Amino acid sequence: MSSFDTDAWRDALLTSREHKDEYFARDPNSPIPADQRETFDGLSYFDPEESYRVVVELDEYEDKETITVETTTEGERDYLVWGSFAFEIAGTDVTLDAYRSDPEENRLWVPFRDETSGEETYGAGRYLDLEDPDDREDDAWVLDFNAAYNPFCAYSDRYECPLVPAENWLDVPIRAGEKTYRPD
Repeated sequence: MSSFDTDAWRDALLTSREHKDEYFARDPNSPIPADQRETFDGLSYFDPEESYRVVVELDEYEDKETITVETTTEGERDYLVWGSFAFEIAGTDVTLDAYRSDPEENRLWVPFRDETSGEETYGAGRYLDLEDPDDREDDAWVLDFNAAYNPFCAYSDRYECPLVPAENWLDVPIRAGEKTYRPD
């Protein structure tokens, strides 16, 4: 059993957010439109909250179905439904499907919408990317909603982003991670 260091977790999360803000403000590949970068002073986030970090086993599906997901530009992308996570968050039992675009990759994509979508957070939903083994603890996965992020289409309509499948629409608010981007 591994021990969890809350202070180290919080420091790493805040450092990651600082690096992301620096990238968005200065890098020519930033999704923030060039005319907004001069006044960009960072993204808005919920304060780190350990209760939004859950360690849960993946129920990996034996037969992985391919689904077609619509995008923000009326396109489509195919994903394998790799498995599901069932856990409790904010006092509510929820299930989220995890996806892969390629069966050989080590990343799980976990998009979700929740009760904050369209109000406090981006209306089309947010994403979690889980890397194996980086986001593993013992034999389980770490779903840290404090790391939930907006897809690039939240900052500019020049990006095409997959929409969250209806199976991952949660009837609970997830007040963790990135908030709605509002340019100054």
